[in-house]
Amino acid sequence: MTNKKTIIAMMLALVGMAGQAKVYKSIKSPEVMVQADVLTGELKIDEVMMTDTATTLRFTMVCPQNETFRFVKNSYLVDEDGHRYPLRSAEGIALGTWIKSPGTTEFKVHFEPMPPHVQLFDFIEDDALWAVPILGIHERGTSFKAPSIQELYARHPYTIPADWLTTGNVTICGRIEGYDAERMGFTSMEAYIYDVMISDHSTQLIEIEPDGTFEKTIRLSYPMISAFYVKIDNTDSNADFTEMPFFARPGETIDIAIRQNENGQWECCYPVGSSHEAERLLKSDLRLKEMTRPLSSFKGNFSEAGTVADQVWQNMLARIDRISRRDHFTPMEVGLALGEMQSNFAMALMDCAMNSEFRYMPIQLHEDGSFTQSVTDSIGMKTLADASNYKALQRIDFNNPLLMVADDYYFTLNRIRKAPPVRQAKQASPDTGMAMLQELTGKNDNLTAQLCILQDILDNFNSWRQNEATLPTVMNQYLSKLTHPYVRQKTEEFYQAKMSQRELASPLPEGPGSEIIRHVIAKYPGRYLVFDFWGLGCGGCRIEIQNSKGLRAEIAKRDDVKLVFIAGERTPGGSDAYKKYVAEWLADEEAVCVSLSDFRHLQELFLFSGIPYSETFTPDGLRLREDVKIQSLFNIDMELKALKEKLKKK
Repeated sequence: MTNKKTIIAMMLALVGMAGQAKVYKSIKSPEVMVQADVLTGELKIDEVMMTDTATTLRFTMVCPQNETFRFVKNSYLVDEDGHRYPLRSAEGIALGTWIKSPGTTEFKVHFEPMPPHVQLFDFIEDDALWAVPILGIHERGTSFKAPSIQELYARHPYTIPADWLTTGNVTICGRIEGYDAERMGFTSMEAYIYDVMISDHSTQLIEIEPDGTFEKTIRLSYPMISAFYVKIDNTDSNADFTEMPFFARPGETIDIAIRQNENGQWECCYPVGSSHEAERLLKSDLRLKEMTRPLSSFKGNFSEAGTVADQVWQNMLARIDRISRRDHFTPMEVGLALGEMQSNFAMALMDCAMNSEFRYMPIQLHEDGSFTQSVTDSIGMKTLADASNYKALQRIDFNNPLLMVADDYYFTLNRIRKAPPVRQAKQASPDTGMAMLQELTGKNDNLTAQLCILQDILDNFNSWRQNEATLPTVMNQYLSKLTHPYVRQKTEEFYQAKMSQRELASPLPEGPGSEIIRHVIAKYPGRYLVFDFWGLGCGGCRIEIQNSKGLRAEIAKRDDVKLVFIAGERTPGGSDAYKKYVAEWLADEEAVCVSLSDFRHLQELFLFSGIPYSETFTPDGLRLREDVKIQSLFNIDMELKALKEKLKKK
């Protein structure tokens, strides 16, 4: 006869068995296509446990001692079909809390359960713009066959319209439904538009009206995918909305409605126009730039990067194939995605070369602000100069104008035209450099090679103009290489516009940015003013300021020139860190602190997006032309003397 204690023990065992999760799959040391890019350390997945009650990821965070990190509560997993599995709980770590690292932290995170058939999934830290992803998590040894790029083009045939390359205005307008400036923490958005056919690139600012409406007109030389981003001015903001992507062709109006969906997530809706035609692509989670990270961050010998490049190429094709089928991309959207992919891939390979060069020939900064480079690995430098080590570029169709839609295509061009083999060839002659450029990109007058020549012209024109007697000869040498009708047209328009600027200085237009400058000019009548735009978070800015402190003390004794330092700060009057830095390095100098919004107005006014950046004004308050402004404080005596002579002649 069974006693009472035995019955109770059996019942407890049954309850325990019934409450035990059913394990579908356990993946030890899973492979990933893209590892998380954590600035202060490395986040690794040690194990994936899939059960009927949860999907559990066991992480190790390796981080320098006393550095801080946190695991965001809004993290989630997403499977091949696009289904999300939100985070539920964690063990060994407090969610959403900044943690001071002991060096190595092991913890588990539990998500809603994924079905057992899932073979490939992503971990996404958050929907915020700079969130950390781990892409393509899968069991080691699992094979994912990718179609070739030719197969994808064949499956989704798209004919590029004849009027694809054209110049015109694009108006971005719309409304944020339920907008509340105080609650959401921003009153403007900004875009970084890098049009490769113009010389000046600026931050484009779009103001949000109190009712949530907005409108901005920008000028484009070709169709482009870009985005307006939110810069949160209020650190207590609860806004989850971070970016407004769009695809625009010159000459159209893009209407965008921004609203929260049934899950409370902000999304953009595009009723008409090119953004409507590309809406599935704009809303997709392709993350092509992140897919190139294993190549761009490769730290082996550059001659061995080809193997990594092959895998990255296959992974990108597989991702486009999977997500385009899942989200029902149109042929145009597939074409745009493949164009963006090729641009991103080329830049990743060039980034790998650039990073390798920094390792093989590191930079040494000196106290006077100058720098030198010395070769520490001559064999590595030879591999960088060998054009055959860039053969991964040959799989790219550099004549395809759809590469240009990528918002960072400008940087791809710059990486290619400044690649070590091209730089080395240019030392022999411009013609030899152009020949090498064409060899890297397809051995013909392809569109990308032509645009690289245009970029050389845009970059060097101001220095060429120093000698206007030889300028026509130099320009004709470059123009003779431009066979693409549209590229040549834009180059000739640039040349004509520059040469029509006969005045060395001009008055400022009306606007909020001009008022800031005029206020400073009024304080120093009769002096040349050199404005230095900088920021506390800009390492290059701080190096310039710190290295020139002694020189600036000498310049301050002069009565013909005044230096002005302008920075944008979130805190009115500047943060404590800003005030401390100014007290140490800019004491008794003209340091102007403006709001982030006002700093963006200045970026729009002077057409700059990066810092440090400078402008020079004459004693009567006129802005000097780009090619005659003060270029360096370390040569200010000679430059001011030459400037005064030029202005006398005018």
